[in-house]
Order: sequence, then structure tokens, then C-alpha cells
Amino acid sequence: MTRDWNWETGEGLLGINDPAEVDAALDRNDDHLGAAVIGLALNCPPEVVSPRIIRALELLPPGRGRDFPFTATAHLARLDGRLTPELYEALRAEGLGGAADHAIDDTLTFVPFRDLPPWLKRRWVHVTVRERLLRWLRPLEAVGEAWRARRERRRT
Repeated sequence: MTRDWNWETGEGLLGINDPAEVDAALDRNDDHLGAAVIGLALNCPPEVVSPRIIRALELLPPGRGRDFPFTATAHLARLDGRLTPELYEALRAEGLGGAADHAIDDTLTFVPFRDLPPWLKRRWVHVTVRERLLRWLRPLEAVGEAWRARRERRRT
């Protein structure tokens, strides 16, 4: 196990692969805790990272630093194609319109539909239908713009 990380500067923490080191950082509420949790997500399976993400969410107040645990969650979804029930619940609790937006989007993109909890399956359907409708409406918008331009030319 390499120890190329520096807790004072945060350097190398994206390479952290030792859950015990992250646990110690959680215990002392380290300034670079968010980077360490992301690093652990890049290097360990969801079962190892999940309790540490949940604990980081409990420690970090709403605001900028809270994005880091959700970024770690997004990386887990992207790299492993799965999350733990606790992480799904954390995403649901945070909801849309906040720090969890990217993690929810990545979960919808990279976790198989059959593995999503019911609330995220509904969200997936909503997003998919909306995107398809928008794709169908774009050509109609172009036709509308062409007609408006033609009417403007006739008036002048």
C-alpha cells in the first residue's frame, strides 16, 4: 500500500486506497476529507466507500464542501455501475437542485435500470421522456423560426 498522500496540502489524496486513513481523517474532520473520500471512491468498491461517504455527509455542512461526497458517489456509479442502498438513500434525501444533481445524473446514466430503486426509476423515465420530446420538438422549432423569418422579410 503506497502512502503518497499529504494531509497538510491535500496532495495525492485522489490516490488514497486505505479506508483506515480515511476513517482517521473523518475522526479529525480533516480539511481535505472531501478529496480523500473521492480518492477512496476511485480506488475501492462501493461497500468500502459507502459508509465513509455517509459519514462525510454527516460531518460536512450544506454548501460547497458537501459536493465532494456526492462527487465520490458519482465516481462509484461511473466506475462500478452500482451503489449501496445507503448511497441511494443519501441521494434521495439530498434531492434535486443541490449538491447531488451530478451524482443522480451519473447514477441514471451508468447504473443499470433494473438495479435502480423505484424513485430513481421514475426519475429515469421522466428524464428519458423529456429528452425524447425535446429531440422531436427541435425540428419543429427550426420550422417555426423559418416561418417567422419569412414573415419578417415580407413586412420589410
